[in-house]
Amino acid sequence: MPESGHTWRREFKAHPAEADSVRRWVACRLEHTDAPQVANELFISVLSTGSPVVEMTLSTAGSRARMTAAGSVEMRALQCYGPGFRIISGLSALSGVNTDGQGLWAQLETESERTER
Repeated sequence: MPESGHTWRREFKAHPAEADSVRRWVACRLEHTDAPQVANELFISVLSTGSPVVEMTLSTAGSRARMTAAGSVEMRALQCYGPGFRIISGLSALSGVNTDGQGLWAQLETESERTER
């Protein structure tokens, strides 16, 4: 049986003050306690590349939610795997670098899915 879900996409100015808007936007759409923090770290990592905008994408399917932050500048190793990425990978089920190297993604699962593993 296919899983239904939703997708939201929004561009944010690449400015540190926008991080609060990112967290609030994600919190209104995803009911996961770690979602705002993970989104914040994704946004900050892409913000540090110097890209003029950061595109945030949220997708849900069943008990999973996937967040992506993307810019227009290729990320360096520290931006991809530095302290922010450690937070992202610690709070998410899966995470990684976008295939074009210009962003990061994270997948979250519901609390019940995590305890079933």
